[in-house]
Amino acid sequence: MSTLDANHDGDSPVEAIINGRERDLGGFKVKRVLPSAGKRMVGPFIFLDEMGPVEFLTGQGMDVRPHPHIGLSTLTYLFDGSMMHRDSTGVELEIRPGDVNWMTAGRGVAHSERTSQEARASGQRMFGLQAWVALPNEREEIAPAFEHRGIGELPVIEGEGKHVRLVAGSFLGQTSPLQVSSPLVYADATLEAGASLPIDPAYGERAVYVLTGAVSVEGEAFGPGGLMLLRRGAAVTVKAISATRLVVIGGEPLDGPRHIWWNFVSSSKERIEQAKEDWRSGRFDKVVNDAEEFIPLPE
Repeated sequence: MSTLDANHDGDSPVEAIINGRERDLGGFKVKRVLPSAGKRMVGPFIFLDEMGPVEFLTGQGMDVRPHPHIGLSTLTYLFDGSMMHRDSTGVELEIRPGDVNWMTAGRGVAHSERTSQEARASGQRMFGLQAWVALPNEREEIAPAFEHRGIGELPVIEGEGKHVRLVAGSFLGQTSPLQVSSPLVYADATLEAGASLPIDPAYGERAVYVLTGAVSVEGEAFGPGGLMLLRRGAAVTVKAISATRLVVIGGEPLDGPRHIWWNFVSSSKERIEQAKEDWRSGRFDKVVNDAEEFIPLPE
């Protein structure tokens, strides 16, 4: 469903739940969580897709053809499998589990996401998340850029049955080396049954997405597939009912509303109209080593 599927009473630290809805991206299914009709953004996060899990047999893979972005940074993070990223800045790099790809579109970038020939030859399980982070007003038109951080570069917080990899931003006293554009958090946490994860009210907006397992918050149980929106200012402790993997996202709200159309995000509707015409007319730079195909502008 695209609305807030459950609202909680004023005493619960979980304000509402957004259930993802399934989309088919040409043979590759995703669960789209943000944006929803009831909640457009969480902090600067304006888009969140759960990709898979899916089993690709030998010879199969994903092929997301070149397509454009403006006004955002994409954050790609995998739990299983691998993906070849190519973009119009010249980057060509395979992302693997625990790594993070941070592509800042700014005034405009094109990229593709495909399974490598090596991975197709053996088959693989694919499972991951892709998020879009809207840029502040003063950074919406910066030059496109790309940053990759390997699994060994990201801070890890361990102890008392929890293992937390800080992908982006700051959390639990640690800060990721990823160069983000506004205050935010993106943390990948695995919890043993009975372990607890404190989530302090450091950010104006926060949410928890359970990937596997189940958790409780003040005695209320939550399973996979729903984005738990946490009440502003509430100190929240998430306790694992069983072995659990979850992601914490959040941050400060941006400096005004954002418009989203297809792959374009902007504070200006007119800027989105310009981006549409630029893609339709072929004015975006081409994806290096992947310029023969592209996804047409939706009509």
